[in-house]
Amino acid sequence: MPYVTVVGGDTFEVEMGKKLVLALEDNGVNILHRCGGNAICTTCRVEVLAGDYLEVTHKEKNAFANKGIDDLLIDDCLRLSCQIRVEGDITVRPIMTVENSGKPAGPRPVD
Repeated sequence: MPYVTVVGGDTFEVEMGKKLVLALEDNGVNILHRCGGNAICTTCRVEVLAGDYLEVTHKEKNAFANKGIDDLLIDDCLRLSCQIRVEGDITVRPIMTVENSGKPAGPRPVD
């Protein structure tokens, strides 16, 4: 099974194919996901620091564009954790959390 490492946090084992947003939430990372994992709100952003997860999907590109997020941020390896299926080891830095935003996480994303 693959491992997820959170910068400044823990490393934990995750079942193959699990959505990253759910893996984070299930392991104590209070990642925001205000739209319930539908790639609309972009609050579940993570910076991918290691792992083969750098290809941004069309759904993510559209979400970033609709929120006015600059393409340069995408070039900095930002991804939506609701759109990543963990299929290998990955190291991430969550961008928006309950703690740093002061907002509730939102509805639990579906798998």
